[in-house]
Amino acid sequence: MMNVSKSGYYKWLSRPDNPRKVKRGKLVEIVEAEHTKHPSHGYRWMAAYIRLNYSYDFTDNFIYTIFKQLNIRAETKHKAKSKPRKVKDRYPNLVYTSWEYVDRPRQVIVSDMTVLHVRYFYIELTMYFDVFTKQIVAHRIGERRGDRYQYINGLIDVVELLEKERIWDEPTILHTDQGSVYASIAYNDLIKDKNIIRSMSRAGTPTDNPVNETLNGWIKEELYMDFKIGDCSSREEIIEAIDRYVGFYNAKRPCYAIGYDIPDRYYEKYINGEMKRKDTFKDRVLDPTPKFVKKRKAEKQEVVKRLIYLLERITGLKG
Repeated sequence: MMNVSKSGYYKWLSRPDNPRKVKRGKLVEIVEAEHTKHPSHGYRWMAAYIRLNYSYDFTDNFIYTIFKQLNIRAETKHKAKSKPRKVKDRYPNLVYTSWEYVDRPRQVIVSDMTVLHVRYFYIELTMYFDVFTKQIVAHRIGERRGDRYQYINGLIDVVELLEKERIWDEPTILHTDQGSVYASIAYNDLIKDKNIIRSMSRAGTPTDNPVNETLNGWIKEELYMDFKIGDCSSREEIIEAIDRYVGFYNAKRPCYAIGYDIPDRYYEKYINGEMKRKDTFKDRVLDPTPKFVKKRKAEKQEVVKRLIYLLERITGLKG
């Protein structure tokens, strides 16, 4: 039983309602009535409508609270539809994270386009890399923005190189991203009858082509810093600087990924039998999980194992 006097109770019972409570009650009624008339609008529109037509002062969030209290929301004919992801992968990924298992030259060639901004010049440079030797086996510069022939002419250069060498009967994997030119019929018709198999990164997954991503970064930095491409005053000078760099890159530049050897010399060593073929690529496991993710999982598992071991030691000592 509550310790309230009889007179105090009747005084509380007969006191007028709180103005704020009255206002809220009226607004609830107005919102409910207007929502019935205008069900297609949300709480922000409703707040503006009531302010203009009923001369009440309140925040949008106040009407939002009333919407929640009444369990109402804007209605629409256009319902969100969840659609399954369309398969955009024109060609399967034949490499994933098994790049270190490539065991000979021309086994996997990767390609990508990078953009160079030199003063008011916009240069698109497409390169083709040998994953094993790290050689730039072909490079082309677009004549204009979005030029498709830089990709196609670069691929023609690669095909001519492979036909000239004619060293291996095994096919060459050509790996690219899902750019429109790389996926086009005209591009892939060039290798239809060649000993070349297409491979593609998954859509929006640059980690599927780490060789290109890494080399493009180093090459751009060296072009600007060492070959002073930013000082070029004409398109011809830029092209000449890029050609000089490619020659330097293949014939003189030590490359960390091949033990600080030079790409052309690394290729010659293999051809001359100075390097033993490991024959690891055919046994590769195609795993889409990036290596850094695997590393983090392994580190977490190691921490958990260590904690379990320590707990067992502690509980064993107490026992």
